[in-house]
Amino acid sequence: MNFDFIPDNVSKFDNVYDVLKERGFIEQCTDEEKVRELLQNEKVKFYIGFDPTADCLHVGHFMQVIIMMYMQKFGHTPVVLIGGGTGMVGDPSGRTDMRQIMDVDTIEHNCQQFKKLFDKFLDFDEEWKYEGNNGVYEPGHQNREPIPGKAVAVNNARWIRPLNYIDFVREVGSLFNVNNMLRAECFKQRMEREGGLTFFELNYMLLQSYDFMVMARDFDVKIEFGGNDQWSNIIGGVDLTRKKTGKEVYGMTFSLLTNSEGKKMGKTAKGALWLSPEKTSPYEFFQYWRNVGDQDVNKCLRMLTFLPMEEVERLSALEGAEINKAKEILAYEVTKLVHGEEEAKKALDGARAAFAGGGSMENIPTTVMAASEFEGEGMGVVNLIRQLGLVPSNGEGFRTIEQGGLTVAGKKVTDKKMMVTVDMFEDGKLLIQKGKKKFHMVELG
Repeated sequence: MNFDFIPDNVSKFDNVYDVLKERGFIEQCTDEEKVRELLQNEKVKFYIGFDPTADCLHVGHFMQVIIMMYMQKFGHTPVVLIGGGTGMVGDPSGRTDMRQIMDVDTIEHNCQQFKKLFDKFLDFDEEWKYEGNNGVYEPGHQNREPIPGKAVAVNNARWIRPLNYIDFVREVGSLFNVNNMLRAECFKQRMEREGGLTFFELNYMLLQSYDFMVMARDFDVKIEFGGNDQWSNIIGGVDLTRKKTGKEVYGMTFSLLTNSEGKKMGKTAKGALWLSPEKTSPYEFFQYWRNVGDQDVNKCLRMLTFLPMEEVERLSALEGAEINKAKEILAYEVTKLVHGEEEAKKALDGARAAFAGGGSMENIPTTVMAASEFEGEGMGVVNLIRQLGLVPSNGEGFRTIEQGGLTVAGKKVTDKKMMVTVDMFEDGKLLIQKGKKKFHMVELG
């Protein structure tokens, strides 16, 4: 597999720190000067943790993947930490409720699915492995140094699941001040809500800090990266590592992918925007980026594509109808990165067909439904569009029709109780359009 995703002309800088800064990723750093110097003068191991809360990565994770791709491009060693241990507790950061507790089999399955997706974007040294340790007191080791320039993957279940709890709280918990922990932003939100914070979740910060300490001690990881909501957890790891090993390690956080209103991007009517084509089709994925707000184009081009900065600035300066060209390039570039060039071209073709009547309609999302559903009286149009995921509820469906936003087979729907019947299908197909930009084909099976 070819991993040359990032062109050499992506930036005029030769220090990856400056590249990440230029693209607008970096939010906070435990020691900006030292981290910049370290990344300039050494090839370092750094890590980002991913808890397997689902069986697929979504676009929120993808920002972190892109950062690892930049780091690998500039010769550093990404350590992908898959949280088979921390996933058994669940990170309370940024949550309004407690995460669902998963059993070990589900966690293991999700870990394996995560690794398959990482394989698409990073070049791994598959022979490298962490050989474990014998509990909280004893250092462990790697089987050998990773091949320079290759990424490695490790599962923190190796050192978290065998822990003896009393040993752990004596050795690690005794170094954490609860007053300070409760002031941390990640806990504060939960403390202020009705359900509060469970003692179970309070342990999460200790476990994530322990991750950093183990990897710094056992295979010389020097920096932890994470989203801005991870700042308190990262500081915990830097402090614990210094106290337990005497090593100086560093932390850096990155902007979360939010729109101009400060809301997280990557949410659709159907839920998260997934990186797997089985969960979010390449066409739907393309359409999401094609429809971002004008004011979000610059941020998305900077953070989610590898276009040179001059091109990013040129495209995001376009105005009026011209900005749609920038959005089309954004959607194409991100879809190409996640799903490959062929799928990106199909999605572009399908989108142009839907917008302008040119190109091929075959790439519009299609749902096959039984003809029997539409026989006799048929199916209510609102029920149909809710089933297709075009609206989240019946109420939203009725409002869409009231506002003149629904078209079936090229005709605007005015009757909220309209029934969709077999005779409305042409050659077994029915095109439904919501608003100006959402299209869906229903095919009789």
